[in-house]
Amino acid sequence: MAKSALTLDQIPETPPAETAPASRGSTLARVGKYTLVRGITLFITVVIGVYLTVLIANMGGYVDNIRRGEIQESVSFQVMNDPALRTLTVEEKRALIAERIRLEEKRLGLDQPFLVRSFRFLRNALTLQLGRAQRMTSDSGSRQVRLIILERLPPTLLLFGTSNLLLFFLSLGIALGFARRYGSLMDRIFVALSPTSAAPGWFYGIFLILIFAGLLHWLPFGGMVAAPPPKSPIAYALSLARHMVLPIAALLLSSIFISVYSWRTFFLIYASEDYVEMARAKGLPDRLVERRYILRPTLPTIITSFALTLIGLWTGAPIFETVFNWPGLGRTLFQAVGLFDTAVIVGSTVIFAYLLAITVFLLDIIYALVDPRVRVGAGGGNGR
Repeated sequence: MAKSALTLDQIPETPPAETAPASRGSTLARVGKYTLVRGITLFITVVIGVYLTVLIANMGGYVDNIRRGEIQESVSFQVMNDPALRTLTVEEKRALIAERIRLEEKRLGLDQPFLVRSFRFLRNALTLQLGRAQRMTSDSGSRQVRLIILERLPPTLLLFGTSNLLLFFLSLGIALGFARRYGSLMDRIFVALSPTSAAPGWFYGIFLILIFAGLLHWLPFGGMVAAPPPKSPIAYALSLARHMVLPIAALLLSSIFISVYSWRTFFLIYASEDYVEMARAKGLPDRLVERRYILRPTLPTIITSFALTLIGLWTGAPIFETVFNWPGLGRTLFQAVGLFDTAVIVGSTVIFAYLLAITVFLLDIIYALVDPRVRVGAGGGNGR
């Protein structure tokens, strides 16, 4: 061997001041690349979802044929029944009808192919130019889609925000208790009742309305507040709370048992891990074991569920709000579908799509904060 091995004193040291910036720069580059790729991917997903919504809301262009028929019928009725036009001949009336139909179709953009108009709808939706509704109006009489959505959004957020947040934290608390007392009487009762969550909330709502509003007359049949609305803020709040009792009860009945069962099973899986048994063998208190060794590993899943619950509040529930006569966004969307009001349907969908994409993007960042095993932009597909 011609070359002799270097001694420890001969090995050159790499200054930390030189390696740290390089490592930091590599991390920033990796995070930047991940952010760019993830943002582009989510935006493409939003574009595809919104365009599919445009196609479905217009029934592939069939709604245009419906509108053309309505325009032809309306214009023909106006011309034929206008006293000022009775002196015109049949040919002149037909020419006038054709001209008015042409002008109305041009005003609504129906003179262009649907494929061209669909991309214009997509561009306006992605830039949040929601435009005007074709048939629906807000309570103030405006046809601006933005005003219609903003007017109906607060009731939906109030009802479903209260019920879903109550359901979420109540389910977590009960599930943790059942994970400690596995096999108890209440645990078996909740497991036995979990199939009852197969029925939707409006199904339970109908029975609750029949019992507490129809038979007992304790609570109102529906609506948001009494008519006419109370003028006093305290009386208004009490009336609002009274009208929210049955909807919240219906939502809890339809979801509480399956939610508790799911979280309880999830916690039991983590509670049976070896490191949890080791912590208990060391004599650590149960509360500390739950907080440090059960809740901490499940925190990303809990955060995901909580975030998606918040985003789900936006959509409301069309049938549920209709049953309880609740003036929310879900009921408005249900009416828009029945009226073929494409602008309202697309406007509601595009905002939900943006909120969902932003939430999914932020969740990846939050995972890296709450779980040290996750690195944003790391290789391996899952960032682990």
